[in-house]
Amino acid sequence: MPQDSAVRPYAGETYYGCPALKASPFGWKTAGYIFLAGLSGSAQILGTVADLGGGREKRNLVRNARGLAIAGTVVGPALLIGDLHTPSRWYNMLRIFRRTSPMSIGSYILTGFGAFSALTLGADRLGLAGVARVAQVPAAVAGTGMSVYTAALLSATSTPLWAASPRLLSVRFGASAMASAAAALSLGERLGGRPEGAETLDRVAMAASAVDLVASVAAEREYKAEGVAGPVEEGPWAPVEKIGAIAVGAAVPLVCHAINARRERPSAALSVLGSLAILAGGMALRSAMLHAGNRSATRPRDYFRFARPRPALDHRPAPDRIAR
Repeated sequence: MPQDSAVRPYAGETYYGCPALKASPFGWKTAGYIFLAGLSGSAQILGTVADLGGGREKRNLVRNARGLAIAGTVVGPALLIGDLHTPSRWYNMLRIFRRTSPMSIGSYILTGFGAFSALTLGADRLGLAGVARVAQVPAAVAGTGMSVYTAALLSATSTPLWAASPRLLSVRFGASAMASAAAALSLGERLGGRPEGAETLDRVAMAASAVDLVASVAAEREYKAEGVAGPVEEGPWAPVEKIGAIAVGAAVPLVCHAINARRERPSAALSVLGSLAILAGGMALRSAMLHAGNRSATRPRDYFRFARPRPALDHRPAPDRIAR
């Protein structure tokens, strides 16, 4: 075998067309968990910020945020446990702690977030405002982890699409989570007859959607550069990614909220449309990435193309520097 065979370009080798990896067994339930985990974590962050800096006029917003946080920690894990195939796995993760395992860290983030969120909401309902104010801080810190840890969990695998762009996947999940939380709370403010609060949340959603859109475009380019873009460019999940996650989930709300930001009297219809688009797009993003990732695991060409050794960089000084 030639000495340079370890760094030669990928020539199309496969396991006779058989997958080199085994796709994950997870489906829509896990996608739903990933969506709700991010939404609930970011909702707790927004609720904490509103409580610490918003005064009594933000009281309803704070309570809605705390309710969303609890709803996410109840419904989301139930979906995840239902998709584990062996439900007892969930509590086995709490028997050990491995700082190098995103799944182990994520289990403790979820447990801590659920505990502090429950304490915050419970104290609030019992009239213990001081206890709730203290407990919401660690809940918000754990909420930050809830917003992005699922991206690290996927990126830590050998699945080409998930591992190809770990940082941008985290940015997409985090930005989408913040936009989704702001959108859900904005709808709550609209229903409660508090348009001023909805307008503030719409601005948060607009900024998060802009970050999501930029990260989505950058991720598409990186997937192409790594040679793993097939599942998001063709097949059943390509339109879910491009139309559902990017167009509906990021571009449409960005336009709606940008138009409203220029108006003296923002349109309630545009606000609601933008919020609903964000929520639909957030779920589409998680579904597309989960299922397209599973599809990339069954494509041996994608795996070998992505996993091939990269040529070592030549760090020798340039000739003109030697001469000097």
